[in-house]
Amino acid sequence: MKILLDTANINEIKRCIDYYEIDGVTTNPSIIAKEGKAFIPHMKSIAKLIDDKRTLFVQVVATDYEGIIEDAKKILNEIDSNISVKIPVTKEGLKAMKSLSKNGFNIAATAIVTSQQGLMAAKCGAKYLIPYVNRVDNILGDGTNLVSEMMQMMINYNYNSEVIAASFKNIQQIHNCTLNGVHGVTISADLLDSLVHHSLTDTSVEQFTNDWMNAYDNQTSIRDEGSN
Repeated sequence: MKILLDTANINEIKRCIDYYEIDGVTTNPSIIAKEGKAFIPHMKSIAKLIDDKRTLFVQVVATDYEGIIEDAKKILNEIDSNISVKIPVTKEGLKAMKSLSKNGFNIAATAIVTSQQGLMAAKCGAKYLIPYVNRVDNILGDGTNLVSEMMQMMINYNYNSEVIAASFKNIQQIHNCTLNGVHGVTISADLLDSLVHHSLTDTSVEQFTNDWMNAYDNQTSIRDEGSN
């Protein structure tokens, strides 16, 4: 399963790459605007930081077919040719997906809130499908079930599109999606940390350390053993 980082903050990306095995970085216009940096130079910095081993997702801003096409071309030409272009699943977006995917663009269909939108995007050549879990939950839907339905549709109709679930508010939502076999999740740095941290683990480590120190003259690591 792929784990992607949903941020445009350079410091967060550096920290998470240092500690965890990250498969890529996803961004959107709101996330990028939050950073308050010049768009092209900032995206170039992120692309350089994560290198070709990881995937960078950058979203178009235009909402009409021609504008989406031009945005997509600019993203690849001026930032990095390996970027996956995020396009919302509107009628204009689907039209652009058809055209761009036929011309070798890696397309990530985003803002998916129904399984039929996901299916239509897959038919239009999207390599990635990005459903919004928490946003669906917030309108009394079932975001986890949306992911499950999309996964099943890809199997039923033999599509190779990868489902990358997004819009998470808590660990349980992520857990439920992984149980359903989702291809990947994109999450904030805070949620990524929360996947690892547990107070019971901390308590166990503290007990191990205390027992060792009591037995070995307050030494705090094995490298200190026998050095005195």
